[in-house]
Amino acid sequence: MNKIMGRARILLILILVLALGTSFFVGEYFIKSGDWILFAGSPHIYNAANIGCGTITDRDGMLLLDMTDGRTYAENVQLRSAIIHWLGDRQGNISAPALSHYAEAIAGFDKINGLYAYGGTGGTVTTTFSAKVQMAALEAMGDYTGTVAVYNYKTGELICAVSTPNFDPDNVPEIAGVPEFEGVYLNRFTQSTYTPGSIFKIVTAAAALETIPDILDRTYTCSGLLEFGEDRVTCERAHGTLTFKEAFARSCNCAFARIANQVGGDVLQRYAQQFKITEAVEFDGIKTAAGSLSAAGEMPVNVAWSGIGQHEDLVNPCRYLAFLGAIANDGVEITPHFVDKITVGGKITYQASDESAGRIMSSHTAQILQEFLRNNVENYYGDDSFPGLKVCAKSGTAEVGGDKKPNAMFTGFVADENLPLAFIVAVEDGGYGRQVCTPIIAKILEACKAELLE
Repeated sequence: MNKIMGRARILLILILVLALGTSFFVGEYFIKSGDWILFAGSPHIYNAANIGCGTITDRDGMLLLDMTDGRTYAENVQLRSAIIHWLGDRQGNISAPALSHYAEAIAGFDKINGLYAYGGTGGTVTTTFSAKVQMAALEAMGDYTGTVAVYNYKTGELICAVSTPNFDPDNVPEIAGVPEFEGVYLNRFTQSTYTPGSIFKIVTAAAALETIPDILDRTYTCSGLLEFGEDRVTCERAHGTLTFKEAFARSCNCAFARIANQVGGDVLQRYAQQFKITEAVEFDGIKTAAGSLSAAGEMPVNVAWSGIGQHEDLVNPCRYLAFLGAIANDGVEITPHFVDKITVGGKITYQASDESAGRIMSSHTAQILQEFLRNNVENYYGDDSFPGLKVCAKSGTAEVGGDKKPNAMFTGFVADENLPLAFIVAVEDGGYGRQVCTPIIAKILEACKAELLE
């Protein structure tokens, strides 16, 4: 009897060990099975460094990339070049983090049925991009280096986002040592930061509206020069006496140097953080470069230049686009994205949703900024550049030092419920923001109007 009881105990222990082992394996499977199947270089999913299944289309179903049996890009050479910074090249020199991020959904893997697209063609990724607008954006940028992007500030859908220079992945040029291709592997919309110049005055204006009670009643006198001891801030011309709204429209450095110091460096820094200017944006497996600001604890002249958008200010184009979108959206920021939906067979394996980053400023402040930005175009830049569109915008000319021309910057939005689009243009070594960037964004907005309102 004792032997039987002993053997029973041993058997029970073995059963418990087996049960625990099985439970551990099942747990590990559900936690890590996706990693086992989808690890980089997996023969089930990848072809060399690239995902080997699935197709990518624009918002209207136009083929951008077929990843089965190698890589087949769009038929149009201009479209291939315009989209390369989002889909990557064959050699992996330009990364496509979204494709890796959504590999599980593209392959059709789930933990119950396994890799049910294995041996097939994978899924279809429908993006928010408009192929026609993307090509119009590339054409509008011409030979300039930089980036331009447009997104829907109500839904977060990126309609276009082009980085230049770029190249045709089906006809790769000689790149090494060629100045025209400097930084070609970089997606300037997500991975770059720029000295913003006067477009940063939007941040300073917003901080002033929220901290200086009588700011709308104050006036500022500009003689073209404002001294800070041995240092100085200059304007291109003497603007005379200006209201806050007029100083914003005429982009008066002397007025905004005073306003920045009235706000104070510490407070300006705090509001830049509240508006998320210094933060990275994360979407579709992408984390953008973060911006920077050094106003807190600085000398008055540095606070002045920081409030003007110089000093050590840096902004990421994607982040700043979202900031302008929040102003247009009455203070609520919607995170950009470009992957809309993934389907495998008849099953939707991923569906984007409108992701709000929350309220970053009061609706009252946002509405005053809307009025100011609208005034810029209506009374200073000219509505004739944007026929049929109610555009609100701010230009910037960002000094970068050395023997380079300033970077040309331009950002804003369309105040239209039927076409709720925010935009940003950054042209490196471009010159004056308004002169260089207005024709670029005008062509792109016209393409958006034709495609999205047809």
